[in-house]
Amino acid sequence: MRQGQQALASYLASVDALPLRDYIPYTADLPTALEKACCRGNLNRSEADDDINYSFLALLMLEAHGRDLSTEQVARTWLRRLPVAMTYTAERAAYRTLLNNAHEWFPEGHAPGFDLVECSDNEYNDWIGAQIRADLYGWTCPGQPELAAGLARADARLSHRGDGVHGAVFVAALGALIPENHTLEDAVEAALQHIPPDSGCAEAIRFAVEVVQVGLDDASIRERYAHLSVVHTVNNLALVVWALLRHPEDYGAAIGDVVAAGLDTDCNGATVGGLWALQGKQVPGEWTRPWRETVMVSLGGCAEIKLDELVARTVAVTEALTA
Repeated sequence: MRQGQQALASYLASVDALPLRDYIPYTADLPTALEKACCRGNLNRSEADDDINYSFLALLMLEAHGRDLSTEQVARTWLRRLPVAMTYTAERAAYRTLLNNAHEWFPEGHAPGFDLVECSDNEYNDWIGAQIRADLYGWTCPGQPELAAGLARADARLSHRGDGVHGAVFVAALGALIPENHTLEDAVEAALQHIPPDSGCAEAIRFAVEVVQVGLDDASIRERYAHLSVVHTVNNLALVVWALLRHPEDYGAAIGDVVAAGLDTDCNGATVGGLWALQGKQVPGEWTRPWRETVMVSLGGCAEIKLDELVARTVAVTEALTA
């Protein structure tokens, strides 16, 4: 067990929060990096972070470009709306390349004077960043996994390559398939058809399915991929699939187990929660009431948005994409 996962497990045990089935409690008695405003009893809104930023950014891009969204349009949107301080690893490396070359391809309408593929030439290009940017492409393309996969690929290619792209494509395709398939297992199998069968992501997904079938816990996944960064795409994607298939009827357990497993906790919890809800089952009110329908983001021109508006705009984009 890695140091970070051990620290998380120890903290959860100390506040009597295992198994994790609710927001994490906060205590000032222990040294921790927990953000108090995000903990049980202190929540009054959904706080901004990069996962939420990217979902809202995807909505803005689909409102502007729809099916025609391209990698170049993603790059232009980043430069206009995404604060560089809210980017990490592959995204920050790609952003740096954009900034160093932005003078060559503005104003709008001019083709870039350099190849955007340079942006994905970075040491983090198979990490989880593109995967956390892919959710909304699946949500807005129910029954159209090819379209969802294509949109996610256009976004992911700005900063990622290989499994970094495959993870994003799989999550988007799965999101598009879940409403149209009878079981989560069927949707996972269908989504696998959208990534190379010999890829690291495909292998990790198949392994996660096997882990669920034989009743093993997250330790088997963490051990298998112990050589990878805790924010790599492959190991985190395996945890997402494992938690989703393990708890198809229990929203809190699916999120709780994937967060308690460690690795990229906030990203995995968000992805599992979004995919679980696409089954059409009721999300328990105790998960939504504390943040009072208020979603915070940290993007140029927007800091706060209400849930009703987000829902209405997402539905409108869905209708436009699937018309």
